[in-house]
Amino acid sequence: MILERYLTLRLLQGFLMVSGIFLSMLLLLDMVEQMRRLAGQAVSFGQILRLATLNAPEAFYEIAPLVLLLSAMWVGLAWSRSSEMVVIRASGRSVPRLMVVPGLVVLVASMGFVAVMNPLVASTSREYDRLLGQLRGAPVSAVALSAQGLWLRQADALGQTVIHATHAEETGTILRDATFLVFHTTEGVSLRLHAQRAELRPDQWLLTDVKSWDLSQMNPEQAASFEASLALPTDLTPEQIRDSFAQVRAIPLTQLPGFIATLERAGFSALEPRMRLHMELALPVLLLGMVLLAFALSIHHMRAGGAGFRALGTILAGFALFFLRNFAQVLGETGQIPVVLAAWGLPLATFLLAVGVMLNLEEG
Repeated sequence: MILERYLTLRLLQGFLMVSGIFLSMLLLLDMVEQMRRLAGQAVSFGQILRLATLNAPEAFYEIAPLVLLLSAMWVGLAWSRSSEMVVIRASGRSVPRLMVVPGLVVLVASMGFVAVMNPLVASTSREYDRLLGQLRGAPVSAVALSAQGLWLRQADALGQTVIHATHAEETGTILRDATFLVFHTTEGVSLRLHAQRAELRPDQWLLTDVKSWDLSQMNPEQAASFEASLALPTDLTPEQIRDSFAQVRAIPLTQLPGFIATLERAGFSALEPRMRLHMELALPVLLLGMVLLAFALSIHHMRAGGAGFRALGTILAGFALFFLRNFAQVLGETGQIPVVLAAWGLPLATFLLAVGVMLNLEEG
């Protein structure tokens, strides 16, 4: 047990060292990118630093599998260079058996890592988007989704219009059972429209089967009118509606199931958040597989030579798995393959590959 604890502590030291290096690089590079992005704005160095700090957790979270793989590779090469593994094998301890306890520790620690980092990334991502939009003078999100349906907001020269629909098409450009509340800056709510169908077209909403209430009248219901169709000007675009639902990263893991149910109830596709949910759940398995694979490829007898090639092969394998994970994510989000297969296939394959390579090298 002492040997397993020693290996776990070495792996933790390596992870902290590599994480510090990568976090410093990410922070510096993001500061340069923020200065370039906001070159035309009156932004202070403190605001640039705050933006980079808010964006760093998400960037680090995305490359965490590579960081852990490099940490394990560093420990494995250090053990090979010091011939510690030769002594361990000479004492009758096999590498696969030695990795059982550290592997369980990595799996449990990875679950804690996801439980802590996921809500942290969600909150910092929301704050980053808000601060960046504020510095660039961009409008706030015009779309919100709740259990009661879809809410949209649009502005014009006279005021704003709030739109509510109980159901929508997948793209969000066709609404069913839609209510439009027109707010004027001086008069308040002045008009209410209810349409059975509302379709977003260039610069206008085309309403069908419309009932209109003039709220400035003493009895709006008595003065209500009906029209077969009505065109209402708008500044909304399909891209604005689509992009408002693209920030799945800003939703904590515990809230994703409810968000998926709300999306599906409103008529939108929930492939992207469903894929995100399964990828978060499968991340601990992927991290464990990365650690075992790095150890399997980097631990060897130093007299056999080829340490540089082993390090290069480990790094290339890590980048290949990272690319395949992103590729599988795209396939899952577009519905080309089942979400469960896209999210869990690569982590399980990585774990089995690492165990197979380790057993093969041990027997050889």
